[in-house]
Amino acid sequence: MKIRSSVATACMAAACLCAGSAFALDYPARKPGLWEMQTSDGPGSKASPQAIQQCIDATTDKMLRDMGQGMGKDMCAKQDMRMEGGKMVIDSVCKIGQTTATSQAVMTGDFSTGYRVESKSTYSPPLMGRAGATTIVEARWVGPCKPDQKPGDVVMNGMKMNVHDMMGGRGKK
Repeated sequence: MKIRSSVATACMAAACLCAGSAFALDYPARKPGLWEMQTSDGPGSKASPQAIQQCIDATTDKMLRDMGQGMGKDMCAKQDMRMEGGKMVIDSVCKIGQTTATSQAVMTGDFSTGYRVESKSTYSPPLMGRAGATTIVEARWVGPCKPDQKPGDVVMNGMKMNVHDMMGGRGKK
């Protein structure tokens, strides 16, 4: 599912990319600094890819993983993680309103230089007129955060927000 609201997309992307810290496998924390993520709807999509920049430190990364884990517990009847030939595979069955989303996400790469997530979902009944969707996220570590950025800052579509502020200050150092 691709939510187009800037704030919702930034929060969902940040949380979903980091979800799963307490599931069957525990993947490593991302390297602190500035991460750039490109999200797209997959092959054949007419939608433009979205670029998101995110400044993180260890506290922010943990907060986002915890947020994703909490969302998974609240919305998902199933969320299984396993390693398959150097790839992390996450199968989930989640409720989005009246719709059941059955998804498989495959993560490759590492969490210090870059990673890729390809998620394929089917919706029953269709969600906003769509029976299924593919989302691809390609993330890369750019370097240290910019001088005008602090951990938790997310920049998307020219808009800057801070996930700590959006969460009411929770997770701040």
